[in-house]
Amino acid sequence: MANVYTREVPKLSIGEAEELNRWVRRRTTAQGLAFRAQIILACAKGVSDLKVASQLNTTRETVGKWRRRFLQARCDGLLDDPRPGAPRQLGDEDVERVITMTLESTPQDATHWSTRSMAKASGMSQSAVSRIWRAFALQPHRTETFKLSKDPFFIEKVRDVVGLYLAPPQRAAVFCVDEKSQIQALDRTQPLLPMRPGQAERRTHDYERHGTTSLFAALNTATGKVIGKCYRRHRSSEFKKFLQLIDTNVPRDLDIHLILDNYGTHKTALIHNYLLSRPRFHLHFTPTSASWLNLVERWFGLITEKRIRRGTFKSTAQLEEDIQQYLTTYNEDSKPFIWVKSAEEILLSVKRYCEYINDSPH
Repeated sequence: MANVYTREVPKLSIGEAEELNRWVRRRTTAQGLAFRAQIILACAKGVSDLKVASQLNTTRETVGKWRRRFLQARCDGLLDDPRPGAPRQLGDEDVERVITMTLESTPQDATHWSTRSMAKASGMSQSAVSRIWRAFALQPHRTETFKLSKDPFFIEKVRDVVGLYLAPPQRAAVFCVDEKSQIQALDRTQPLLPMRPGQAERRTHDYERHGTTSLFAALNTATGKVIGKCYRRHRSSEFKKFLQLIDTNVPRDLDIHLILDNYGTHKTALIHNYLLSRPRFHLHFTPTSASWLNLVERWFGLITEKRIRRGTFKSTAQLEEDIQQYLTTYNEDSKPFIWVKSAEEILLSVKRYCEYINDSPH
């Protein structure tokens, strides 16, 4: 049977193009409608259905369906068909009003809306507000944190560090180095009550402090093994001792590349003079406020979760002994952390996020 599949390129008027772009950009547009608008805008450029499907992570049939709907009824063809059942009690204007209030205003007596306060302010029922928020994935009670690096050499440092992860130099060992400072040796004021069926482990809310220690760690990016040492102080003199420890643990015929943050103890005259006499050391600094770029931070998360957070320690010596025991056990079956994103992918993500927050209302 002959292939009867035909494809007509949608030709958009100025008004239609503006309407479709408004649906895509507007934060209150339903996700389905915004997606259909993206399909038509891509098809209007003369791009094949197969390529549009690949770009938007959908199927060729879906692209063809909404292109034909648009050709038949223009923008109205992208709207959902009426569904069977009881008619809606809330109109589009009511839904838009709640969403606009949620995104662009706050109540007088609070920092964010609740379903009850929004229901009172909008004149709707609490369940109606709840349904609207769920439909548009709005959660005013939740908040997240972010921080963007202001380092003037952010791009260069990202490319340098990621380049070491993805294409490490020959005849060299690459280490991610950092310090987990001020780890407290904490002991509960009363004995723990162990877990039993139907009852979680219980501990008192208060604790006794028995001093602090700082863990210096160097993660080998190729093997996943960690060189670690605890020191009671956190100064450049301790950092120099740790560099000497790394030096003795790496074969003499290998260069040593260290990925570090910009902490002051890493850049003192003491460290500078020490490195001058050891040319096989090469330092690579992460951008400021970008600790996520240092893989040893992920390992710090592991030791915190598995050994430190729920541990009880009657002395700093016991804390350091437990840390050393974890290091020994971890290195017996270590596995490297695999970095998967290229520098360009990271920079593109940062660019998109900056554009997003710049377009957000302040």
